[in-house]
Amino acid sequence: MFWKFDLHTTSHIDTLLEKEDVTLTEVMDEEDVLQECKAQNHKLVDFLVRPQCMEDLVTYITQEPSDDVEEKIKYKYPNISCELLTSDVGQINDRLGEDESLLMKLYGFLQNESPLNPLLASFFSKVLSILIGRKPEQIVEFLRKREDFVDLMIKHIGTSAIMDLLLRMLTCIEPQQLRQDVLNWLNEEKVIQRLVDMVQPSQDEDRHSNASQSLCEIIRLSRDQMFQVQGCSEPDPLLATLEKQETVEQLLSNIFDKEKNDSAIVSVIQILLTLFETRRPAFEGHLEICPPGMNHPSFSVNQSILEAVRPRLKDFHQLLLEPPKKNIMKTTWGVLDPPVGNTRLNVVRLVASLLQTNTLIINMELINLNTLGVILDMYFKYIWNNFLHIQVEICTAMILAMPPAQSETPEINRDQDQEPVRESHLIKHLFQKCQFIQRILDAWSSNEKEQAEGGRRRGYMGHLTRIANSIVHNSDKGPNSAQIQQLISELSEDDKERWEAFTSGQLADTNKKNTVDLVNTHHIHSSSDDEGEFKDSGFHQDSSLQQAFSDYQMQQMTSNFIEQFGFNDEEFADQDDVANIALFEACCKEKIHQFEDAGSDEEDIWDEKDVTFAPEAQRRPRSSGSTDSEESTDSEEEDVKRDPFEPNNGSSDDRMEVDTTEGDPKDPLRSNSPVAMETCIETGDPLGVTASMHAEAQPPSSPGGKAGGRSDAEETVTTETVTNGSMKETVSLTVDAKTETAVFKRVLKSYRYVQPIGGQTSAVYCFHVSH
Repeated sequence: MFWKFDLHTTSHIDTLLEKEDVTLTEVMDEEDVLQECKAQNHKLVDFLVRPQCMEDLVTYITQEPSDDVEEKIKYKYPNISCELLTSDVGQINDRLGEDESLLMKLYGFLQNESPLNPLLASFFSKVLSILIGRKPEQIVEFLRKREDFVDLMIKHIGTSAIMDLLLRMLTCIEPQQLRQDVLNWLNEEKVIQRLVDMVQPSQDEDRHSNASQSLCEIIRLSRDQMFQVQGCSEPDPLLATLEKQETVEQLLSNIFDKEKNDSAIVSVIQILLTLFETRRPAFEGHLEICPPGMNHPSFSVNQSILEAVRPRLKDFHQLLLEPPKKNIMKTTWGVLDPPVGNTRLNVVRLVASLLQTNTLIINMELINLNTLGVILDMYFKYIWNNFLHIQVEICTAMILAMPPAQSETPEINRDQDQEPVRESHLIKHLFQKCQFIQRILDAWSSNEKEQAEGGRRRGYMGHLTRIANSIVHNSDKGPNSAQIQQLISELSEDDKERWEAFTSGQLADTNKKNTVDLVNTHHIHSSSDDEGEFKDSGFHQDSSLQQAFSDYQMQQMTSNFIEQFGFNDEEFADQDDVANIALFEACCKEKIHQFEDAGSDEEDIWDEKDVTFAPEAQRRPRSSGSTDSEESTDSEEEDVKRDPFEPNNGSSDDRMEVDTTEGDPKDPLRSNSPVAMETCIETGDPLGVTASMHAEAQPPSSPGGKAGGRSDAEETVTTETVTNGSMKETVSLTVDAKTETAVFKRVLKSYRYVQPIGGQTSAVYCFHVSH
């Protein structure tokens, strides 16, 4: 609306720029300077690209503000300068990207000592990032000439904005060959090795986190790029360096050959998890393979990574037994000494990823170390740590569902008529060494005993239920069903009976409770169902309750219609759109149908009736024409007692009561139905509404040509009191003599007019339309 009618005023900036001595700060103090710049106001842009202005803008975002500046406006001009420089205006980009003196001033920010001001660093990174995207050749050439660029980036990697800038160089450069040149250049500068060196105990947590995140993003970005550009002949040098065995060995050496540091260990594990990202385990014993196309060689686990990790499995196992020292943690249910900690939780995640590779040498190493046994011990010890529980569930689900590793030797079944099957060493270890079945049964029994004594249900019981279901599922079908059945049959008689009783009893009952039909238990209704419930709720015959309920239902019908079709009051008034009328009518008919009483033999108040203007002899007598709210008539008291939702009997009038205070008492406009609103008719209506209304609606006559209106030639105004139940509303009824149209100036809650069109009856319902 604002731009359509050109209502915007001229910016004060144009007037300001006409001054000869205008300063940059004066321009930046204008509230709409950013909008005008993005709109490429020629006067403003020409002013900003002046050499002195450009230099000042760069200075604001690269130099610390003075300490004597008030804190609330300390970073006002640096912030506005950044927004102006990154407004993506071609002239500004050209001037900044092609002026080496400005680039050197910008680059000088990196040469400051650590730590950098994080806010200014974000401004610097944002400006340089947009230049990399818009002027890649010039910026790359400029940066490559700076021999200390990579050193400075690594030095300030603890600042998140600098890490973002490094990643921008890998994503914002569009020309493929130029991007490949940048990758080769960064690889020659040994950026991967330098980032790896940042992840060690001697560095702070910010460097650990940002260096780790940078390496993880490089892995993902490189793999995504290789997947998208299938025809790329050159491999990604940064990814190749990261996947080298010596690089992974250096990462592991950083955390195991020095003092234990929780932050460094977690950061290294995050990098390893990213290297192992190939497919995701699902629940219920199923394994979800990568989406189609993700079987690209870059997405398979590099054997060199596994070779580097295997000798360090014993160190990871030891971390589960002796994690970095943690303080005692007091919780609402007890004391954790020690708590699980981030280190051990991430080690369990790493074990889950290693199991996912399904490599024999890894599986056998985990079996020899009994790592799975230690993880199960943690599961049953830390009964409230669901982060741990879900990882243990993933581990067990994968072991039960994965086919045996390719290098595992097949064993011949005892039955000669069956084909040989390859047995999983992990499943055998889980059932025999770890006593998987027995521990599940013992934990379940212990929990039920505690609950029977008034205790709380243990936090791992939901996961334990799914683990037990995974065993049942994979014993019935799957690549390891025969082996699982065999191992269960080899249990002691007592354990076997307990397991059978458990699966057919407690587990089955729990599954039944977890799969209750919620629709049958809880009556879930839509808005229309809710209306039906209210209708049958046995409301008292009090009129105020009935009126409130009537208003509520009408509002619900209106709001539901508007939500469904996206109309507003103004749109209802536009009768040029015939489709709006049809949709509105269809929706209203559907809504009104909900109020119908199918079992009633009485006359339906919602049944369509033709509008007829009753003569004076048929008009309903009124006891009073006053609009004073303190007065009450017998007919009004009768209306108060009447249920507005009850069908009218034969003696009732099918109309709302209309009282008048002005005009001719013999006004022929008094009728059995409300007069149609102006919004429902319009000249030129293709449905012929106007013609039929003209035939029925006649202007009122009054002595002297005036009846409370302004002019007998233009319109006649009559004040009406509309009574609906116990509610009365005063409205103004205007009759236009030229168009012969009757208009209510105050909207009723809801009403309908019916008129014949081409021998048929048409109904239009109107709600909350104001004029």
